[in-house]
Amino acid sequence: MNLQPGRYFSGKGGGKGFVGGNSPKLGPLQAMTGGREDFRRRDEWSEPKISGYSWLDKIPSSLPVSYSGLILLICIVVFFLSIIAPGFVYNYLALNPDFVMQRPWTLITHMFVHANFDHLFWNMLFLFFFGMELERRVGDKKFLQIYILSGIVAALGQMMISGGSLVGASGALYGVMGCLAIIAPEIRVLLFFVIPLSIRSAVVLFALIDFLSMGAGDNIAHMAHIVGLFVGLAYGQAMMRKPKYYYEL
Repeated sequence: MNLQPGRYFSGKGGGKGFVGGNSPKLGPLQAMTGGREDFRRRDEWSEPKISGYSWLDKIPSSLPVSYSGLILLICIVVFFLSIIAPGFVYNYLALNPDFVMQRPWTLITHMFVHANFDHLFWNMLFLFFFGMELERRVGDKKFLQIYILSGIVAALGQMMISGGSLVGASGALYGVMGCLAIIAPEIRVLLFFVIPLSIRSAVVLFALIDFLSMGAGDNIAHMAHIVGLFVGLAYGQAMMRKPKYYYEL
C-alpha cells in the first residue's frame, strides 16, 4: 500500500516471495506436502449447508474466473484508467481520510488503485501466487472476506497515524499472507528468489522491517502492512479453531 504520491515497498513481500518444496509446482508457489487439490468447492472452513433450502443454492457456485483472478483483472483495468483519467481515479477511488465520510466506497476501491507500474506489478505478482493459493485452500468466499476485511482494517489503521491518501492492495495482501502462515505453515518462500524461509519466518521478517521503517518518510504505508498482517493472522487462527467439514463431490 502506498501513500499517494509514492512508491511501492520494493524488496519486501509483494511478489518477491517464492515458495519451494516437494510438491508439484504451482508457478513459484509450492508446498512441502506432496499432492495438492483445489479446495474451493470443498468449503471445509464453513458450516455445513443443507442443499435445497436456500435461494443461494440456485446460484452457480463459482465464477468463470477465481476471485483472486478477478481482483487482479480489476486492478489492471483501474491502472489503465488512472492513466487515461487520473483525476477521477485519484480523487474518487483513492482513499483520502479527509473525505472518507463523503466517499465511503473508497475504503474498498483504494485497494484496486496503484501509484505506478512497479507498485501494480509486485502487488499483482504477490496476489497471483499467494492470493490464488489461499483461495484454493479456503474457498472463494472466505478468500474474499479475508482480502476485503484485511484491506479495510489496514487502511483504518494507517489513517490513525497519517493523513495522506492511500492507494494499493498491500494491506489486503499482507492479510492473505498472514492467514496462509497460520493455516499452511508448511509453505516455504524464496526471499528475493534466493533465500529459503518458512512462510512464518517471512511474516516475522516483513513485520519487523515494516515496524523499523515506520516514520521513515518513504511514502509507504507501513502501519497498513502491519495491521493487515495481524488481521490475516487473527482470521487464520479463528479458522483453525473451527471444526472442518468435508463433502463428497
